[in-house]
Amino acid sequence: MKALFDQVSNQCSKLVTESYSTSFSLATRMLSSEIRQDIYNIYGFVRFADEIVDSFHGYDKARLFAGFEQALNDALNDKISLNPILNSFQKTVDRYSIDRAYIDAFMQSMRWDLVKKTYKTQEEYLRYIYGSADVVGLMCLRVFVKGDDAQFEKLKSSAMALGSAFQKINFLRDLKADHDQLERTYFPNVDLTDFNETAKQTIINEIEEDFRLGLAGIFQLPDAAKFGVYTAYKYYLRLLKKLKRTPSTQIKSKRIRVANYQKVDVLARSFIRYQFNLL
Repeated sequence: MKALFDQVSNQCSKLVTESYSTSFSLATRMLSSEIRQDIYNIYGFVRFADEIVDSFHGYDKARLFAGFEQALNDALNDKISLNPILNSFQKTVDRYSIDRAYIDAFMQSMRWDLVKKTYKTQEEYLRYIYGSADVVGLMCLRVFVKGDDAQFEKLKSSAMALGSAFQKINFLRDLKADHDQLERTYFPNVDLTDFNETAKQTIINEIEEDFRLGLAGIFQLPDAAKFGVYTAYKYYLRLLKKLKRTPSTQIKSKRIRVANYQKVDVLARSFIRYQFNLL
């Protein structure tokens, strides 16, 4: 009954997505049913790896991460895993020929989170973002274009830019938690004890440029993916606008959120644009 086990594995990845991120799961539901499960599978994998390094305080994170990485390698090599999250992920990797280098880069960034607290240079910062976000966008893009190499290469830079924008917004939103709870500082040359409007605007300028590059690619996505990715983009754009309106002193003292009713508003507006072929 291997098919039943695979079905259960898929359900686990979907449950992880819905439990950990209402905004991402909402956007994922807007994808075509033919690719939706594979995005759940990717999210489940990256979420579990991230949870080990971010949340499992009081446990031996290094040992847990090493065990997860070994199980991941076994799953990719054996085409099966008794870990349902990794079992569903390996099927997606195999189905769309996702480059193993993307997975390795992601795991490297997660490994840095075990030991690295500050990113002092722009090069370090960009390498971390590439591994933690850009490659996740590339994994998803392989699914969106259903493994079509020509489409993938055409949209690759836009997918990476969108991944970077999302991650930088997360960094800005979680500034306090990352600094106070995890003792991490991702932005180079930013003194969080004196985080001011100039520093905030510099980061926002970076994000807006990433968004400009990413949006151009969204319009070129296949119809199966376009609405869902546009919805995610609009959600993060709403969050960015809220961060822009929030004084820097507040950003470093509390987590900025988009209310649920605003998420629904984003979905409704995105749907109208999609229905009228405005994407």
